[in-house]
Amino acid sequence: MRIAVIEGDGIGPEVTKSAIEVLKMAASKYGLNIDIAYVEAGDNAVRKYGEALPSRYWPIIEGADAILKGPVGESAGDVVVKLRRGGLDLYANIRPARNYPGGVKAVRDGVDLVIVRENTEDVYVRAEYMINDDTAVALRVITRRASERIARVALNMARARRRRVTIVHKANVLTVSDGLFRSVVRNVAREYPEVLINEMYIDAAVMDLVRRPPQDFDVIVTTNLYGDILSDLAAYVTGSIGLAPSANVGDNKALFEPIHGAAFDIAGKGIANPTAMILSAAWMLRWYGGERTGNNNYVAAGGAVEDAVINTLSQGIHTPDLGGNYTTESFTTEVIKRI
Repeated sequence: MRIAVIEGDGIGPEVTKSAIEVLKMAASKYGLNIDIAYVEAGDNAVRKYGEALPSRYWPIIEGADAILKGPVGESAGDVVVKLRRGGLDLYANIRPARNYPGGVKAVRDGVDLVIVRENTEDVYVRAEYMINDDTAVALRVITRRASERIARVALNMARARRRRVTIVHKANVLTVSDGLFRSVVRNVAREYPEVLINEMYIDAAVMDLVRRPPQDFDVIVTTNLYGDILSDLAAYVTGSIGLAPSANVGDNKALFEPIHGAAFDIAGKGIANPTAMILSAAWMLRWYGGERTGNNNYVAAGGAVEDAVINTLSQGIHTPDLGGNYTTESFTTEVIKRI
């Protein structure tokens, strides 16, 4: 398995180091062939090369089976949009949110949901213009094709879960763009009669994600901007943004990353929570084995890493953001012991 690794900025190199250590242990235990190539991207790359994702690294990214990416700082938009939209077309951003054991404090208990976010359009096409000195305009793009394929991702996922999909939109105001998204998802859902479909306006969904997430949500499907906001909120509701992994999946390749940012305020202190990065690496192994190659050793290794993380948390082994006193390194050591 060829992995392109982007360490990122701030705490990125620290949590990425943890994930790589865990990956190497899993590879050793399960007989996996893992080839890692590092890619410079982010704020440091801008300073060094004048661009956030230098073109010299693109062949490594294209040649990799998957990308494991740490958080990036101010240049995050330049890096992420190029990776997601670029030539990779990673159109499905999948962000689970669940409660973890071991006294991890959460706003709500019993949460187990997935946000499926369209990843290539909406206002994140970054088509912004100054009409004059006083007026800025941003173009919002919603297409039938992108809406159809993200609908299928969400519906297929729901079919394997609790068979409920909530379409989140604001079609009562954005009648054309959100109206198209809603109608396309509903049309695709006709092919999945076993899946219950309901809808929520984005403002109501934000409220209910805090108020009653276990009762109201299984799989949420939504547009790019709404999904970005909802997934960060869902991570907070379940305890910490440091626990939340994500996947950016296309037809041929996938990128895995924590949803949290570079956290420059704690960079270099050795206290960053590597959980989300480690869980992203575990997901990468499961995806490669289960969806890309059919190699069960990768699936088993990914499952073992996730189980090791859950077991570590359940023993009350926590980093400072969760109220504990374990460092990034000592937490990682505990996870490796349990693989």
